[in-house]
Amino acid sequence: MNFLNLIRWKNLLMIAFMQLLIKYALLEPFGVQTSLDGLGITLLILATICIAAAGNIINDLYDIETDIVNKPDRVIIGKSISEKTAYNLFIVFNVIGVGVGFYLSHRVGRAPFFSLFVIISVLLYIYATYLKSTLLVGNIVISILVAFSLIIVGIFELIPTMTPSNQQIQTVFFKIILDYALFAFSINLLREIAKDIEDIDGDYKAGMNTLPIAIGRERAKQILTGLSFFPIIGIILYVVSDLYKQPIAVGYFLLLIVGPLIYTSIKNFDAKTKKDMHHISNMYKLIMLFGMLSLLLYKYVILN
Repeated sequence: MNFLNLIRWKNLLMIAFMQLLIKYALLEPFGVQTSLDGLGITLLILATICIAAAGNIINDLYDIETDIVNKPDRVIIGKSISEKTAYNLFIVFNVIGVGVGFYLSHRVGRAPFFSLFVIISVLLYIYATYLKSTLLVGNIVISILVAFSLIIVGIFELIPTMTPSNQQIQTVFFKIILDYALFAFSINLLREIAKDIEDIDGDYKAGMNTLPIAIGRERAKQILTGLSFFPIIGIILYVVSDLYKQPIAVGYFLLLIVGPLIYTSIKNFDAKTKKDMHHISNMYKLIMLFGMLSLLLYKYVILN
């Protein structure tokens, strides 16, 4: 169980689930021409979660000092798993992820796609070793990588099969994936800021320069509240412009995405303790899940 917690298996399952939703809830039901069969999407998921697992491990390796303060009861490296073992696991997962990515890129006839896996792996390492302690840059980079875990499905599924005759429909679905990637980016960015507020004590002790350390906890909360209005407004505009004729979809987005976002913004005003910010962080994770589950509604929505 310590090994599963080290690689953050719940987050890895979320990534795999999101990628499966894009393929089987968005692309397959509409007969979009794709390049990955069952084995292909399995390999893509394997490559993605292996590299993500490696990123989680290296992140924990460089977070030992902060974790001792922020979450002493959940420290794994140095207690249940040695630093040497953790580092070896980091290498193994990276080799597997990049190796599978190399094979998959050649399998779809797009060898240059292999570089994407290398870039992601390198960015996760740089994030853990340097960017995480840099004001907002680390938050933005890790949120981009979360968004890219969705975009990469579109890259491997749609681009290799794109022809002049199907380019328009392929582009429509790729744009839908980009919209969901933007949603994932915005919600994850909010969650990263909430986590920084939650972990301010340990981060300060480790000499990190996160947003709440740079401007204070209360001002960071104000910025978090302000930023939360962007996805709220964006989703409401989407509901009004594209879903107004679909009552099931409208109800879903308002009750399970917009509602929780407003609730979380209000809770942020009253957040005083570490436990309060942890609750807010978990709410953003739940909102992310509900957002991705909305892909299941697309067969009821008329695509323009």
